[in-house]
This record gives sequence, structure tokens and C-alpha cells, in this order.
Amino acid sequence: MTENIEQESNWHTKLKALGPGILMASAAVGGSHIVSSTQAGAIYGWQLALLIILINIFKYPFFRFGSQYTLENNKSLIEGYAEKGKVWLTIFFVLNVFSAIVNTAGVGILCAAILFDIFPNGLGLSISQLTTIIIVIIWAMLLIGGYRFLDTLAKCVMTVLTLATVLAVVIALFKHREYAPNFEAPIPWRMAALPFIVSLMGWMPCPIEISAINSMWSVEKRKTVDMSEKDAVFDFNIGYIGTAILALIFCALGALIQFGSGEEVQAASAAYISQFVNMYAKVFGCWSRILITLIAFLCIFGTVITVIDGYSRANNESLRLLLGKKELSPKALPIWVSLTAAIGLVIVYLFAGNVATMLRFAMVASFITTPFFAYLNYSLVNNKDHQIKPWLKVLSIIGLIYLFGFALFFVFAWLSGKI
Repeated sequence: MTENIEQESNWHTKLKALGPGILMASAAVGGSHIVSSTQAGAIYGWQLALLIILINIFKYPFFRFGSQYTLENNKSLIEGYAEKGKVWLTIFFVLNVFSAIVNTAGVGILCAAILFDIFPNGLGLSISQLTTIIIVIIWAMLLIGGYRFLDTLAKCVMTVLTLATVLAVVIALFKHREYAPNFEAPIPWRMAALPFIVSLMGWMPCPIEISAINSMWSVEKRKTVDMSEKDAVFDFNIGYIGTAILALIFCALGALIQFGSGEEVQAASAAYISQFVNMYAKVFGCWSRILITLIAFLCIFGTVITVIDGYSRANNESLRLLLGKKELSPKALPIWVSLTAAIGLVIVYLFAGNVATMLRFAMVASFITTPFFAYLNYSLVNNKDHQIKPWLKVLSIIGLIYLFGFALFFVFAWLSGKI
């Protein structure tokens, strides 16, 4: 145990420790929450709410182990992967580079789609051009502002978004609504819906690699703030549990407003943004459309920032460990930020019509790889040198059985041609 673990913990120290967990929540809100969770409610009503709860519970220990490992060893999870062997680290590095590129392109387009919805015809610019402007601005902000800017912005944006969404759901609960004539609720418990369910779980509450990125944010936070074990767990729980609850709230938004309305739910992420914004407008009135759209824009804007910053840090650290160097040049991280932004933009222009398909593929691939990294995280904190609490161990074992079982079932169904 490190000396920081035994420091006094109170509400003042807990609030100072907040940061990495909020950044994790900010990275989660985007494809998984604003799109997938809301679509789950819009298409299937409340039928997938229990699934959202279960996947958040079963993934909880493996994300928590990232914070725990960092606190106990003063190392990031990526350093732990390296100690396990270069094979594990190489697999993580390859998957992380792929995720960085696809996610930057995907959430960048989502952010641009919201901006396109605010102004008539996007101020004469295409969504691809708006995406370029957004990513270039974020690239400059990260190079200038760094972690402290990211930390502050994430807290403000997440607070505003959460309050607006909770208020919208509360009003919708008491608002009379009518279902479309002859409406029949689709049933999600069949093979045709399996790809959607798996993609929903893949990024719920966020991709498993975010656990490693979160541990790096924790290392960065500890450079400016001393925190005890209780403070670190408090920060993690606020971020993780908060984003799990937010996923349910977004699901409720879709279930209470769009489900059964007769309006066809758009599958493509960018196309769905307009429908998403209209949900708030239907609750608050047309006068609020611009305000709610701005809030949604700031939320996804924050997600783009955390995606570019987080994945760049993880890729930079992975490369350092693969090369066996004590440290890389101070210019290495800005180079990764620049590469992530630039290649993400290349994907936007080359595959603009297929970004939704790429996002779905990334979500499914994330779910399939989740059990392997979940086990790796578990093995790093539960061995002869470290022990975890009994309830966490039981939950971890149940979670691994669920994750491996569902992943194998999906792969078998896919290979056998049933989906």
C-alpha cells in the first residue's frame, strides 16, 4: 500500500479528488448513452432496462480495479499489462489504436450533427467540414490546456446535461401521451435484435479500455492532489454509478417520448441526433430546442475531448512500454493527440457514409474483447500480493461468467448464420 492510502479522508478531500471518475463518465456519454441507450428505450420501451442495469453491475468490478491497481501500485493498468507480458500489451495497443480512430470519427460526427441541427444548413458547411472545425479546435485546446482544462470542463458539462435530462424525464412521466394506432411493441429477445443488444452492452457504460485510460487520468490527478483510498473509490463510484444511472435516464427518455409514437427510429447515429433533440423539445416546448441542442452539443464536445485525450495518453504509454523505454520525449503525447485527430478526420472523409456501421462494429468488437480484459484486470488485483474484498470477488466471478458466456453465444450465433 502506498502512503496516500492512509491519509485522512473527509468531504473536502473527496471533492478535491473528483476528476478521473467524471472524465470516465464524460467519455461514456455519446455513442452508448445519447444514442444506444435512448434508442433502446425508443424501440423497445422498458424491456432492456434490466439488461442495462445488469451489464453495468457485472462490469463494475473490472473498471474499479483500474483505480484500485493505480492507488496500490502507483502505476497505470497499462504498466500492469506490460508486466503480464508483451502479448497482452500488444493486443491492447492494437485495439486501442483502432478504437481511438473510430471513436474520434464517430463522436466527432455526432458533435457536428448536433451543430448542423442548431444552424440552418449548418452555416453552409457539410457535416464533414463541421467535424473538421470541431476536432481542430479540440486539438488546439488539448495542446494548450492539458489535463486541468479537461478536468474542469467535464465537471461542468456533465452537471448541466444530467440536470436537463432528469428534468425532461420527470416532466415526461407526468405528461399524457398516446400510442400510435395498432402499435405493437417489438420484442428484443430474438436473434434479429442480438447485434443491437451486443453493441449496447459493448459500450455500456463505456468500452473496457477506458478502465486503463481512467487509471492514467488517476495518475495524472495524483500529481496535483493527494488522495486516500476512500477518496479514490469515491471519485470512481461517483463517475461509474452516475453514468450507469444516466444510461437508465436516457433509456427512460426514449421510452416515455418516442416509444410507440409511430415515428421510425433512425438507426444511424448522426441521423438519430435530430430525433434525440426533438424529444427534449416535445417535453419543454419548441422554445427550448436551441438551449437543449446546445447542452447536447457541449456534452458530445466533452466526449470528443476525453476520447482524443484519453486514447492518446494510452497509446503513448503503450508504445513507451513496448519499446522498453523509461520515458518518451515530452513531444510524444502532443504527437499522439495530433495523429489521433488527423487520422480520425481521414476516416470522416473517406468513410463518411459508413461511420454508423463502423461504430456498430466497434461496439460489437468491444463487447467480444471485454471478457478478456476484464479477466486481465481481475488478475492484476487478485493474486498472492493483492487481495480484493469478498463481495467484489464474487461479483467478479459472476461477471466473468456472464461476459464470457454472452460473448461465446454471440460468436456462435454469428458463425452459424443465425444473425
